[in-house]
Amino acid sequence: MRKWFWGFLFIAFGFVCSIAAERNPRTERISGSAGDVLEDDPVGRLKVYVYELPSKYNKKILQKDPRCLSHMFAAEIYMHRFLLSSPVRTLNPEEADWFYTPIYATCDLTPTGLPLPFKSPRMVRSAIQLISSSWPYWNRTEGADHFFVVPHDFGACFHYQEEKAIERGILPILQRATLVQTFGQRNHVCLNEGSITIPPYAPPQKMQARQIPLDTPRSIFVYFRGLFYDVNNDPEGGYYARGARAAVWENFKNNPLFDISTEHPTTYYEDMQRAIFCLCPLGWAPWSPRLVEAVVFGCIPVIIADDIVLPFADAIPWEEIGVFVAEEDVPKLDTILTSIPPEVILRKQRLLANPSMKRAMLFPQPALPGDAFHQILNGLARKLPHQKSIYLKPGEKILNWTAGPVGDLKPW
Repeated sequence: MRKWFWGFLFIAFGFVCSIAAERNPRTERISGSAGDVLEDDPVGRLKVYVYELPSKYNKKILQKDPRCLSHMFAAEIYMHRFLLSSPVRTLNPEEADWFYTPIYATCDLTPTGLPLPFKSPRMVRSAIQLISSSWPYWNRTEGADHFFVVPHDFGACFHYQEEKAIERGILPILQRATLVQTFGQRNHVCLNEGSITIPPYAPPQKMQARQIPLDTPRSIFVYFRGLFYDVNNDPEGGYYARGARAAVWENFKNNPLFDISTEHPTTYYEDMQRAIFCLCPLGWAPWSPRLVEAVVFGCIPVIIADDIVLPFADAIPWEEIGVFVAEEDVPKLDTILTSIPPEVILRKQRLLANPSMKRAMLFPQPALPGDAFHQILNGLARKLPHQKSIYLKPGEKILNWTAGPVGDLKPW
C-alpha cells in the first residue's frame, strides 16, 4: 500500500512538473486596485525632512561594523541613503509632511552576525531627546508626523524572543510615530495600527548575479533550507517556530517530493529557481528573507505563519501568488500542495514573473521606480493629509517619557 501511495505521488509530481517546468516567461499584471497601488509614483505626493543627526547615531556605527550593510535588517541603512538623494526630500522642514530620524538601531552585531537589540531603546530615546530639543517639530505632535525604520525581529519591542518582546511592548516614546518594520502579526502588541510592514533586506546584486536561464526546468517540488530546531535557545523543540519547522522535518524528511535540509549549499539561489514551491515558515519571528527570495526567483511561497501581516499587502496580492498553510496543518503539506490544480500553479508563476512584483521586494542600489523604497513612500503618502487631531495644544503632553523598563532610561 505504501509503495502504491508513493507511486501515486510521483505521478502527481510528474504531472505538475510537466506543466510548471515550462518556465513560461509570460507575465500577468495584477488586476484591480492592487496593481495600481504597486505602480504608484510617490514623487510629488509627499515631502520628507531628514534630520541631520551626529554620526554616532548612524555612520560611525556602520564604520565600526560594515557587516550591517548585508544583514537582513539593513533596510534602515539603505532607507537613509535613499532619502538623502530622493526627490521627495525637502531641506525646508516647514513644508515637510513627514520627518525621518536616521538611526541604525540594529547595527550592533554578535561575532556570528546576530543583532543585539538591548542598546536600541536607549539609542532611540537619545535621538528623540536630541531632535525634540533642537527642532520644534517633534513637540508639536509628539512624533505623530514622524516615521522610524525599526527592522528588528519584533520591531520597536526591541527583543528577539517573543515572550520578552511582548512583555516590553513598543517603546513608549514611539507610540505615536509611524513604524516602518519587518515584523507583522495581527493582534500583536509589537504591531501598531498604521505601521508599514516591509520586506527584510536581501542583497539585490547578489541575487541578480545568480539568475539561471529561464528555460531551466523546475524539477524540485518543495524546497527549504534552514533550521528545524534551535537547540541552543530551545532544546526541547516546542517553542522555536511554534513547532511548525519541527513538524516539517518530522513529517517530510523522507518524502521524495520534499528537498529539505539544514545544510545551506552554495547553489541555494539556483535551487530556488529550480523549485515550484518554497517553504517560508516562521522562525523566532513570523518573517524571514525566504519570502523575498521566493518572490524574486519565481518560486511559489508557502507561507506557514498564522496571522502574519505581509509586506505591502495593499499592493502585493499575496493570496494570489502564494499558498497559506496553517501551522496546525503542516502534517498535511504534501496533500495540500499536490492538490493544487496545474492551472492555478501556472497563474501564480505568471504573476510572480511580473517584474514589478520582484522590484517591490527589493532595496536596490541605486533605487528603481516601484522598488521597496518607493512602496514605503507610497504607504506614507496614503496616510496623508494628517488629521488635525495629531497636533497638540500648547503645553499638552500625551507620551510618558519615563515609562518602560528602568534600563531603557539610562543614558546612551
